[in-house]
Amino acid sequence: MSADEIEVKFRVADGSALERKLAALGFRQITPRTFEKNVLFDTPDRSLRAQQSILRVRQYGKRWVVTHKRLPQNNDPAARHKHRIETETEVADGDAISTIFSQLGYAPAFTYEKWRSEYADASGHCVIDETPIGLFAELEGPPEWIDATSQRLGLDPSELSTLSYGRLFEEWREATGSSATDLTFAAIPQ
Repeated sequence: MSADEIEVKFRVADGSALERKLAALGFRQITPRTFEKNVLFDTPDRSLRAQQSILRVRQYGKRWVVTHKRLPQNNDPAARHKHRIETETEVADGDAISTIFSQLGYAPAFTYEKWRSEYADASGHCVIDETPIGLFAELEGPPEWIDATSQRLGLDPSELSTLSYGRLFEEWREATGSSATDLTFAAIPQ
């Protein structure tokens, strides 16, 4: 199924405080803290990355999901919200899909992990992601909802980011001088 994905990320200083704020705003937890592993596939010359497109196999708890994301035709790189066209489906065996992708010329290019908790209200989602480089949250939903919810959470617009975890990882590597090639708990010990 294809859908528009509109979101922003922000750093979180105190996950428990954010969870209390979400509860006070009427959010309910829809998925408790669950481990998630994502593998991005690309060609040897990184043609998907050059198109700002991803092909991902995600293991989320016991579920496997295959996702393709691409920029919309009317993409505005200066927009306040990250906007992607996302096509995804649940699959029974993510390892088999990974093997198929490899046989078609796509190889694992980047792996990132996190512990994710999901919350929702009537209009959108907020996820809290514990990553090896820090605690982040995402607001996903209609742009007006994102703006209103970020204000209700007391966030300054300058705190909101449209960067992917791959880009955040690149910034972290530059700032720390780390030689890690993947955003995994094994590669970046806590």
